[in-house]
Amino acid sequence: MASDVALLLRRVGFGPTQAELAAAQRAGYAPTVQALTAPSTPDVGASATPVPDVGSDPINKYANPTDSQRAVVSTERERQTRQITTWWLDRMTVADHQALEKMVFFWHGHWATSIGKVIRPQLMMIQHRTLRGTNDFSTLAHRMVRDPALIYWLDGQLNSRSAPNENLGRELMELFLLGIGNYTEQDVKEAGRALTGWIINYTEATTHLAPAQHDDKPKTVLGTRKNFDADSLVDHLLGQEVCPEFIAARLWYRYGSSSGAIPADVQTAMVAAFPDAMAMLRAMVGTEAFQATAGQMVKQPVEWLVGAMRQLGLRLGGMPTETVDLILYGLNRLGQVPFSPPSVGGWPAGTLWLTAGTAQVRLATAGRLAGLAPVTGLTAESLASLLGIPAWSNRTYAGLKLATTPKQLLTLGLVSPEYLVT
Repeated sequence: MASDVALLLRRVGFGPTQAELAAAQRAGYAPTVQALTAPSTPDVGASATPVPDVGSDPINKYANPTDSQRAVVSTERERQTRQITTWWLDRMTVADHQALEKMVFFWHGHWATSIGKVIRPQLMMIQHRTLRGTNDFSTLAHRMVRDPALIYWLDGQLNSRSAPNENLGRELMELFLLGIGNYTEQDVKEAGRALTGWIINYTEATTHLAPAQHDDKPKTVLGTRKNFDADSLVDHLLGQEVCPEFIAARLWYRYGSSSGAIPADVQTAMVAAFPDAMAMLRAMVGTEAFQATAGQMVKQPVEWLVGAMRQLGLRLGGMPTETVDLILYGLNRLGQVPFSPPSVGGWPAGTLWLTAGTAQVRLATAGRLAGLAPVTGLTAESLASLLGIPAWSNRTYAGLKLATTPKQLLTLGLVSPEYLVT
């Protein structure tokens, strides 16, 4: 059904354009799933927005920086942070391989790490390349456990044999690989010992293991005793039965329904595809249960903004600096900016995005986008087609009919329940 294809495109990507939706409806559901999750053509849009080179950390210029030099460094880091944030939002907007781009954003929320503490954009971009570099979750887990940004974010650089730090070990189990309730506090302590000794070289933006700081004695983790280190610990956690079940549930929570548990048959199908994340996503969207979740997901602010820009033919790249700053300000007020998750738990989901405060900010931001959009001659009906909405409710339709200009009509459409909830 056409509605099934529209739901698929809204969930797996950031929001389909009219042309993309029409093409998918002609192709059919199964071929569209295959094209989304295993694209066979070059990503022309992504090629036009290559990963930026932000250069080295400006602190490297100074051996013993003064307060005034530190202020210069801080200003330059802020400029670099704005550069990578704007670039990624632009990349999300123009990328042809929408499912791949959306998956990178999913992993960013899963392995949530914030520039607010890490400070150095260089480290955040190293992590970003890692998240973008593989669909194999096992490979990703091994790379992330030695990622300099994640290690710094969770104080792993302070984790030594003489003063074990449990932060990374705890989150590796609770948020990244196993889920709450699938380990004990003693397991956390032992995992912390296994992760001791990792040092960050800030000048080179790398990590390495310092043997003198690593606890090389046996540890007992989840009932197995051996001389665990970072890699053998990750392998042990990946081998737990709950690991693929947990990853499947996290994917369902972000792609399927943030208000309902993953159905057992969906989880079974996804677990069978582990550790290939795209294959797991493909298994999920091929189920009847996924197709029955319409109306159960509230768009995150980034999803909402990027989807709107895609459908309106807008992009941050090339916009005046002042306009970009206003849009980023609105996104920040809405509570979600790439590279800046609020905690290691990532961003919330569901109706927490729908508050009175965010409604005012969203309305203002929608009005700004509507003022930039090269759209004329809109009607309520053509607006639904433009935004990929099957139909307006009677209440929304009555509200849209009150609009006196195309800008007002478009603004109202962008903040309507039909557009915010998918």
